[in-house]
Amino acid sequence: MTLRFPEADAPDPAAEERGRKLFATGGDFLKGVVAMSGMPPADRVEVCFAGRSNVGKSTLINALTGRRALARASNTPGRTQEINFFTLADSHYLVDLPGYGFAKAPVAEVAKWQALLKAYLSGRQSLRRAFVLIDARHGVKAVDEDIMALLDASAVTFQTVLTKADKVKDAERDKVLDQTRTALAKHPAAFPELIVTSSEKGWGIPTLRSVIAQIS
Repeated sequence: MTLRFPEADAPDPAAEERGRKLFATGGDFLKGVVAMSGMPPADRVEVCFAGRSNVGKSTLINALTGRRALARASNTPGRTQEINFFTLADSHYLVDLPGYGFAKAPVAEVAKWQALLKAYLSGRQSLRRAFVLIDARHGVKAVDEDIMALLDASAVTFQTVLTKADKVKDAERDKVLDQTRTALAKHPAAFPELIVTSSEKGWGIPTLRSVIAQIS
């Protein structure tokens, strides 16, 4: 029986090189956006990174670009309060979305972030794919299901990326992968491959780079 939502294969040398070249520029911070009116022109391929607060979005972006401080990482959940745009070469935007779920901020402020997140995912024409990050230590939670449902409703293809895979043993990681696959089966917008990463160890980084480089 074919496994649903298998792990993506490691890229072949040509695909890996395309990904390396795209990210060799390192990327640059463009702007932080707090309202749809502040969005940059939708004039290039755009991919975004979504996930629970403190799942490792900023750290993953830094690992992809090879720049430790490009995206600001914090141990304080909910620090990323804006939609942060980064340029990659002259062809891509990488977008770091506000963490959803738990955040150390006033309720009204959290609600404002969530409204902006929904407006962006529903209305950004140049958005080609969302990468939904799932912490390998915890698996898919209810708030992850909510964002996946929003992506379904917005007809935005999303691909699941397991983060912090080095923090769990193989058996536990396999359980989380099974749980994630079960959850994804309910979502029509889910891309049919998973990517398992560790920003600290470099696992899956060439694969994710090559996947992004292939999106047009």
